[in-house]
Amino acid sequence: MRELVVENQEILMIPQNFKFANKGKVTAVRAGDFTLELDYEPDGILENTYCEFYTQTSHGKLYFDSYAKEINGKTLIIASPAKHKFLQRRQYTRIKYIHDLDLKLDNTSYKVSTLDISAGGMKIVTDCKLDIDASYDFQLPLFGENNTVITCKFQPIRIEKKSEGGYTVSGQFVYDSNQDKMLVVQYCAKRNVEIKNK
Repeated sequence: MRELVVENQEILMIPQNFKFANKGKVTAVRAGDFTLELDYEPDGILENTYCEFYTQTSHGKLYFDSYAKEINGKTLIIASPAKHKFLQRRQYTRIKYIHDLDLKLDNTSYKVSTLDISAGGMKIVTDCKLDIDASYDFQLPLFGENNTVITCKFQPIRIEKKSEGGYTVSGQFVYDSNQDKMLVVQYCAKRNVEIKNK
């Protein structure tokens, strides 16, 4: 684990109540634990209570469960996890996600079907001609125990015309809050693990 978690590394920390998700930087690494300096006060994070951790490494996106051995203000001593998983080499975990959505722009609604999503964006198919320079409002349901719905914007990056008609569109998300982005990161990571374990 010591070669995976290094000083100055940014880590996302998500307790059981993900509304208290936090992030911070590693300031020291030891054999049995590491020090994490959080960006915000650790509300909802308790000592000796497991949380999920996500961080980007040169080997890919790293995921592990661990807990805070000590909490002193924003400084946490995190126990080295017994095991960890690499989710994907890309920056954000991409998962298959089939769902019909409505994109909205200037009181006009566009019907689309999603193919996959990640915290960075999504790929969709549609019969509608979308504007690559536009920013579309939409709601993204995250199915599961909480059935959360994220409201954000979709900005097309690439539009390909399909030979059989319609378009395949890849684009990025623009979030209203960092917490919404964290929820999508967590959702995609969890679904990725569930799909691999099937």
